[in-house]
Amino acid sequence: MKEIIFVVEESPEGGYQARALGHSIFTDGDDLEQLKANVKDAVATHFDPDRMPKVIRLHMVKEIVIAA
Repeated sequence: MKEIIFVVEESPEGGYQARALGHSIFTDGDDLEQLKANVKDAVATHFDPDRMPKVIRLHMVKEIVIAA
């Protein structure tokens, strides 16, 4: 596998949460640095070393609501 993509959103409780597309991997972090470390750890835990993705991509999603 060449890469894995995570969708990252702000958590309602604060911080960030990340969900992998196509895999059962979910993690969170209080800030982006902690989130990146937790994502790397979760990917390493989920995959065998010979099947580890070469690239981890974080796709940031920010929702903005405008009330009329």
